[in-house]
Amino acid sequence: MLVLRLNKAGMPQEWVQPEEAARLYCQNKVLFELGAAACTLHGGWNNAGLQSTLSLSSIIACDGKVTDVNGKVALNNRYLFRRDNHLCLYCGQHFSPSQLTRDHIIPRSRGGEDKWTNVATACQRCNHAKGALTPEEANMPLLAVPFRPNLYERFYLMNRRILADQMAFLSNYFTHQREWD
Repeated sequence: MLVLRLNKAGMPQEWVQPEEAARLYCQNKVLFELGAAACTLHGGWNNAGLQSTLSLSSIIACDGKVTDVNGKVALNNRYLFRRDNHLCLYCGQHFSPSQLTRDHIIPRSRGGEDKWTNVATACQRCNHAKGALTPEEANMPLLAVPFRPNLYERFYLMNRRILADQMAFLSNYFTHQREWD
């Protein structure tokens, strides 16, 4: 489980391990919590035989250093396939990552750029069938419009094990409302 750390304005800064979140709690840097209590850490025992505990929220806003998060998301296949929900945007079927490819909507051989708005997830069969054609020329219309992920979508793409309350927080700021499996 990772804890989503926000700045005091509520903007995502990073995913932190529970131990790092505990350090922030102990240093009184946690200003407010948004998530549900995600886990309880157990510490040492006192002279009376009582063990210390610390409940961590899954989303914490902290005072202090603000990471320069510019919202840019590196374009790689892992993030691309997650953006498109492991769905071939031509035939509409779900595939495992090993069966997917990055397709350039305007082919690179024809001046198409390697950027978020010009790439789509495609299965190997559809990518081969489309070849160096545009979707219109190949008569293979896209099932969704490719988009550049925003800051909140970036944090979704970065973490594979997002808790329900973290997903609810992040998805409030997604560019498009989508169904997530």
